[in-house]
Amino acid sequence: MTDAIKLLMDIRKLRCFTRESITLEQLQEALDKLTQVVNERITEEEQEKAATKERDEKLEIYRQMLLSDGLTPEDLLSMPNKTQKYLRIKRPGKYKYIDNNGDEKTWTGQGRTPKALKTYIDNGANLDDFLI
Repeated sequence: MTDAIKLLMDIRKLRCFTRESITLEQLQEALDKLTQVVNERITEEEQEKAATKERDEKLEIYRQMLLSDGLTPEDLLSMPNKTQKYLRIKRPGKYKYIDNNGDEKTWTGQGRTPKALKTYIDNGANLDDFLI
């Protein structure tokens, strides 16, 4: 706990502090402000309780509607999640070449040019020579 909280929570320390360090007017002003803060906190908690109660009532209404239709809440939870996955269509190879290992490979023409194909082009070959 911080020192301020310790002071507020211990009546003997609070009495000692108010006798030595604060005037009666300042003490009254502090009391008014503390009362205001307490009232605000009470109001906030009442609003939270009311919102929770309203939410619970709505949930109960929906549960009763489900039961009247012959469904249980578990039926809703067991529904399959139907998210569609769009698979990217694989492009067919546009260029055919032989790599450094002697394997025949294809390239779609997108992305970086494969090293083996780049070597052929650098040595004077035309890219159109490798068209499928």
